[in-house]
Amino acid sequence: MFTGIVEEMGRVEALAEIEGGWQLTVRGPLAASDSRLGDSIAVNGVCLTITRHEGDALSFGLAPETLARTNLGDLQPGSPVNLERALPANGRIGGHFVQGHVDGTGRLVERTVDGDSLRIAVETPPDLLRYLVPKGYVAVDGTSLTVIDVRDDRFTFMLVAYTQQHIVLPGLPLGARLNLEVDVLAKYAEKFLAGR
Repeated sequence: MFTGIVEEMGRVEALAEIEGGWQLTVRGPLAASDSRLGDSIAVNGVCLTITRHEGDALSFGLAPETLARTNLGDLQPGSPVNLERALPANGRIGGHFVQGHVDGTGRLVERTVDGDSLRIAVETPPDLLRYLVPKGYVAVDGTSLTVIDVRDDRFTFMLVAYTQQHIVLPGLPLGARLNLEVDVLAKYAEKFLAGR
């Protein structure tokens, strides 16, 4: 379980095919500081299991489903990534409950300066957009954000100055793919109501 409060921006060391699978290696001093093999780390909002730990470099195995559903396959050596360690049982929940189970991707289509904040629009497939509501929440590349509004093909949110300095999103080009995780409670509610 995560909160969507990014702890640090790490850097991709490598994304390579090994022994019939894929391995992602990232460098993140804070994330690596107290992590052990088998621990979960959210990388751009994707819950991954540490398979190798050397200094401040962490490696993770990537399943075909992970590569198909997320933007991790787009990463290159040197790419910045959002990192968050799993929430400890006695930790504070500063964002919202984020599982690290990415539902799909959207595209960054608009970025507008509004004072010291940024208004961001993400084009989103209809199968995910239906779970978003104004003033609800969404995790974008692992960052817990409040939805401003929802339109036919996109949703918008704001990034305050502090958040802009501590996550990857403001530096991404328009058109970049973003990992999206919608509120799991909305999915459970839909399934419950469909069965009635």
